[in-house]
Amino acid sequence: MVRAPRSTAGRSQVQNVLFLYFTISKNNSYYYGSTNNLQKRLKEHNNGETKATRYKRPWKLVYFEEYKTLSEARKREYQVKTKKRKSYVKWLIDNKK
Repeated sequence: MVRAPRSTAGRSQVQNVLFLYFTISKNNSYYYGSTNNLQKRLKEHNNGETKATRYKRPWKLVYFEEYKTLSEARKREYQVKTKKRKSYVKWLIDNKK
């Protein structure tokens, strides 16, 4: 089960949380990325504001991990992207606690 994103409203800059996230499209394509605002980023994907995801809308958030720094989130994103396997992504989603 995937946790719902926690609201970031009222957090100070010191407590900024960064996310690695996976979305899935209507035709079961995955997109992975990192952001500091999950709701805003998902909205951008679904509004066609992201070139890479524009033609496979709508997108649904299916997985995320929280990180304290952008470099940690990007490092993890790179690890996932180098796997290049849907089976690994599905395994992560199915085993998220």
